[in-house]
Amino acid sequence: MDIDTWHLSGWAAALGVGMLIGIERERSGNANERSPAGLRSFVLAALAGAVAGTLGPWALAVMLAAVALHSYAGYQQTRRYDPGLTTELALLLTVLLGALAMREAGPAAALGVLVTVTLWAKRQLHGFARRVLSEGELGHALFLAAAVLMVLPLLPNRPEAWLAGLNPHALWLLAVLVMLVQGVGHVAVRWLGHSRGLALVGLAGGFVSSTATIAAMAQRAHDTPDLFSVCLGAAQLSNLATVLELAAIVAILAPPLLALLAPALLFYGAGATLAALWALGWKIPQSGADAKTLSTERPYDARGALFFALVLSVMLLLAHQAIGWLGARGTVVGLGLAGIADAHAASATAAQLCASRMLSPLQAVTAIAAAVSTNAVSKIFAAFAGRARPFSWRVAATQAGLVTLLWAGLLAREWL
Repeated sequence: MDIDTWHLSGWAAALGVGMLIGIERERSGNANERSPAGLRSFVLAALAGAVAGTLGPWALAVMLAAVALHSYAGYQQTRRYDPGLTTELALLLTVLLGALAMREAGPAAALGVLVTVTLWAKRQLHGFARRVLSEGELGHALFLAAAVLMVLPLLPNRPEAWLAGLNPHALWLLAVLVMLVQGVGHVAVRWLGHSRGLALVGLAGGFVSSTATIAAMAQRAHDTPDLFSVCLGAAQLSNLATVLELAAIVAILAPPLLALLAPALLFYGAGATLAALWALGWKIPQSGADAKTLSTERPYDARGALFFALVLSVMLLLAHQAIGWLGARGTVVGLGLAGIADAHAASATAAQLCASRMLSPLQAVTAIAAAVSTNAVSKIFAAFAGRARPFSWRVAATQAGLVTLLWAGLLAREWL
């Protein structure tokens, strides 16, 4: 039998998982020498799972039953002074991870690390669940989990005729994305304080969806007027993320296009940076946040996110109708209109078509600029959907300025 048949990486992963979990359980049981399972027990459990997984499902079932009986016997001895089942469950899971390692060494090793971290972070997790997480935040977290794990997989991920060609999966995903950005912003604020937390969320959220990030920040600016400047700065930082991601997409899919777009992207990026610094007062102040006050805030506004997705779907319907009227010859215009939903997707399509020589470089650059310009309309709408008028008008003025800088960069490239 050769080395490959023995799956040496699987054996190594099983051994590593057993040692990691065993060391953590050994250290956590130092105060109690009567613990039924320590380092050696977990290493042997992982290797036993690997052997059973190699022999077949019946061997694995027998091994799990034997370890379960061993764990039950140990629990009977220790339940008087340690009523928890953590070690016993960890031992059973170690057997399963050992068996998994023989098929998928990478996922088994990753899960082993995750289990070890979970066991090690007992004090932090208990403190977070009992003292930090409020009842309202838990309810919002459960609703968001249901929206992602239950509703989203059930929705068809294709255009539906009864929705006039709209994709219900994509629309629900957009609403979830807005709620998720708001929720991450809430957590970041509690962790880093209002200023730094929201600024970080604005920059990171822009790589996912600048439109969703602006919608989330507009809602927070409306709900908490004291955070107006910080929310505005975070929204402007999302524009910087947009141009950075756009440059990366073009560089990967059609490198020659990057030279044509470079002045426009530099102008846009410089304008986004200046707008963000202006909104933040040229620095990110180090302000703290009262955890007790923040725990009473809503992590996100579900109704606002759903309304935003609904209105954006109407805008997409209008764009699709326009593409249908223009026909195949309006590819550039069609890609530009597609930017209403996602500038990055439309730009990636234009870059790919250029790489395939279905569009000329000039047509591709024009389509990308048009997509970014129409996406600015979505961002302005997202800002006004938050019902914070001063915030909305400033975002609108910024978007107009950034689009102007983008086209000025393209014209400058032509002149040069």
